[in-house]
Amino acid sequence: MRASACGTVVGEHHAVPDAQPESRNPVIDRPGLAEFLRRRRESLTPADVGLPPGQRRRTSGLRREEVAMIAGMSTDYYSRLEQQRGPQPSDQMVAAIARALHLTLDERDHLFRLAGHNAPDRMAIPDHVGPGMMRILDRLADTPAMVVNSAGETLVQTTPAVALVGDETQFTGLRRSIAYRWFTDPATRQRFPADDHAHHARAHTARLRAAVTREGAGSRAGEVADALLATSQEFGEIWGRHDVATSLTDQRKRLLHPDLGLIEVFCQTLLDPDGAQALLVYTATPGSESHQKLAMLSAVGV
Repeated sequence: MRASACGTVVGEHHAVPDAQPESRNPVIDRPGLAEFLRRRRESLTPADVGLPPGQRRRTSGLRREEVAMIAGMSTDYYSRLEQQRGPQPSDQMVAAIARALHLTLDERDHLFRLAGHNAPDRMAIPDHVGPGMMRILDRLADTPAMVVNSAGETLVQTTPAVALVGDETQFTGLRRSIAYRWFTDPATRQRFPADDHAHHARAHTARLRAAVTREGAGSRAGEVADALLATSQEFGEIWGRHDVATSLTDQRKRLLHPDLGLIEVFCQTLLDPDGAQALLVYTATPGSESHQKLAMLSAVGV
């Protein structure tokens, strides 16, 4: 048993007895997986995923290499899945393929089961980015944009967003949360001017508290808050103020890029209906020096 950020007690997780077969991991269905992937790939066009039409295509749908590129894996790895070969894909790989193919939640759950995994718990913070949000993100390929969940974990980024703030999808465990990294990893703060650190610390804490209040002490946001209360005195002091942020609004931010220096951006936020995920889009005033720097991101890289 452990005390939670909300002052309640959270019990240890207990496995479901073997007598309930639904708790067991299903066996990978290679023929079903291959057929499902092929059918969903063929149902999409390049425009559906934000890609140019390219040269004349012999068949409809996306090419295997295009799905692999979007999912962040090799073409050979993805091709093996459609050919009923290769190793069982990890749950991270399955999630990446689900996003690349713009699957609905039902389709995502089906894909997990075909791949030999239990479907993710929908009651937890969803890591699955829905097709609607992905369609918007696909059309922002030349703009810094990213999808984050309520625990501050980045789920997917455009290439310019990676160039602007770094690859935030690479982290694992508690470090997936920007709030956790802000209070535990000094390198995270180096992307922002020192004068703005206090403001960001309050904002991260307030958003995290709002998420814990909305989703409960046993949520992923609650886990992050518990860990920070045990490790960061600064977080504990700010947490004690009980500031909350029930929504994210347009806000001005100053970022320190390692190559381009100071960039002033506006962060526009689009929330999904239940508030569990948000699309962040970074823009700058046209004609400004920061606007020119944003246009240079693709050239300088991360």
